[in-house]
Amino acid sequence: MIIVGADGSAPSRAAVEWAADDAARMSLPLRIVHVMDTSWYLVGRRPGAALPGALLSEGQRILREAEELARERQPSVRVSTKEVEGAPAEVLREQAGDAAELVVGSRGRGGFAGALLGSVSTDVAGQTHCPVVVVRAEPRQEHGEVVAGVDDSPECEPALAYAFDQARLRGATLRVVHAWQLPALALDPEAVYDMDEVRTAQHQVVRDRLRSLTRDHPQVKVVEDVRSAHPVDALNRVAEQADLLVVGSRGHGAVRSALLGSVSRGVLHHASCPVAVVRA
Repeated sequence: MIIVGADGSAPSRAAVEWAADDAARMSLPLRIVHVMDTSWYLVGRRPGAALPGALLSEGQRILREAEELARERQPSVRVSTKEVEGAPAEVLREQAGDAAELVVGSRGRGGFAGALLGSVSTDVAGQTHCPVVVVRAEPRQEHGEVVAGVDDSPECEPALAYAFDQARLRGATLRVVHAWQLPALALDPEAVYDMDEVRTAQHQVVRDRLRSLTRDHPQVKVVEDVRSAHPVDALNRVAEQADLLVVGSRGHGAVRSALLGSVSRGVLHHASCPVAVVRA
């Protein structure tokens, strides 16, 4: 099952459409979840206080419109809806416990107008066991390419496997991007680097990661994209011509307790295409 959060915002509607399309590709049912965050209303009120009818009817309207949108988008997908009271990020993480994928909009109705990424999408990405896809509201044309960011850590392997599956389902090309930078010692004028050896080693990082997955997905066309650049800059650049950007929840060198690393956070804030964060 695919879970998608709905709150009536433009990014939420884009997320519903994206989730419906992916449910059709994966032949999975779709559940649309609306979370009623009543904490603002219940402050200072007695336990068990009844919720106002306007709040309940608004939630029903949001679910009804989201369901109509999903069914119109993909009539063959089995769609269900659910309304849950609680904190949005916490509820969505719970609902996605056994899901194949969780899809959310980049910014909900309560976000600041200039913010690219809302608190809910930030809180679920990297903290949910299934892949989390964050979708922006802006319409995009399809480019036929999925991008995956890789490094030399094992944490990127689940993300790469997910990217291969997405490319296969879409009949798209998979661009595997590995961005590297020389260590700070390179600034030392006495330090000597054989740049040909450095480049060869960086290409080998990608080949090592791809070896088994290319064998298991012979139908997927793979482009190896190895460049000297900051990973966030490189991924955001190629995302301009991608249908989906896939990253892991932790990268090389990240603190082990940090669920959302600097690279995944950087692309979530700035990438122009939908971003999938896959937890290692």
